[in-house]
Amino acid sequence: MKLKAVVLSLLAVFFVVTGALAVNKADITKNVDTIVTAIESGKDAAGYKADEFDPYAFIMKEDGTMVVHPSLSGESLKEKAPPIYSALLQASTEGVWLEYEWKGKTKHTYAKRTKDNLIVGSGY
Repeated sequence: MKLKAVVLSLLAVFFVVTGALAVNKADITKNVDTIVTAIESGKDAAGYKADEFDPYAFIMKEDGTMVVHPSLSGESLKEKAPPIYSALLQASTEGVWLEYEWKGKTKHTYAKRTKDNLIVGSGY
């Protein structure tokens, strides 16, 4: 009976966690799409704050300069984190989920380009 309770508890945790990730991915996609739409409608990209969203959103110029980021605004991602910069260059106007390694962890980022080639992204 104890084993059955443990298995059911583990299954419940699994479903809650995987359900939360699915919602998280949907929220991330929605946040990025909303930012891109606003920028393409005339909102100044620099007017965003990274922590307006959870998880944070970032905006990068194609050359790697971070327009919006919690700690790297004004700095070059190309210089600070070349593997991430290279991955983000795969962003498209349709949006794409990217996976890359950073500091020993697998990261998942949804990235989308504006019509002016800014790259907007967020992830976990």
